[in-house]
Amino acid sequence: MHQSDIKRMQSLGADLRALRKARGLTLAGLAGRLGRSVGWLSQVERDLSEPSISDLRQVAEVLGVPMSLLFGHASAPAEEQGYVVREGARRPMGSGEEGLIEELLSPDLTDEFEVIHSTFGPGSQMQRPAQRPTQEVGYIVSGWLDLKIGERRFTLGPGDSFRFRGEPYCWANPYDEPCVAIWVIAPPVY
Repeated sequence: MHQSDIKRMQSLGADLRALRKARGLTLAGLAGRLGRSVGWLSQVERDLSEPSISDLRQVAEVLGVPMSLLFGHASAPAEEQGYVVREGARRPMGSGEEGLIEELLSPDLTDEFEVIHSTFGPGSQMQRPAQRPTQEVGYIVSGWLDLKIGERRFTLGPGDSFRFRGEPYCWANPYDEPCVAIWVIAPPVY
């Protein structure tokens, strides 16, 4: 592998480690689910070994993330990696199935939080409430969003912000225009 290829992949291992830890998996636990050795996974997480495409596909499936999330590092110039995310180089996150398009604004997943650019399509909604062990803060940039936190219901518009901590939540955009929000999640869940 060329030195430039190694530099492009350097934060892949750190992201894999952060994703594994966010899911409460040990090296042995994830390696077992992948049918690989702990040594192999440790080398991948330390960027000493490059996983194959089929390895990455399996890792993405086990961790519940889109494969595209694991390829985002290659598009950033070496001097910007870990510092800057250009608008056209954001890594897509989530499945997009509910009409929500999410992109990672954070350069990687190694911080105590992650920042997401979320676009809720017109007429989209969460199919069932979610609850995760996180603290989340959001800011509505444009459009409108209905948000239910626990038993409380809110309609949020441009300039509004919100927070919830480990409570069940769900969202809906029953309106005719997309809603764009910036979402901060701690610890990272993607």
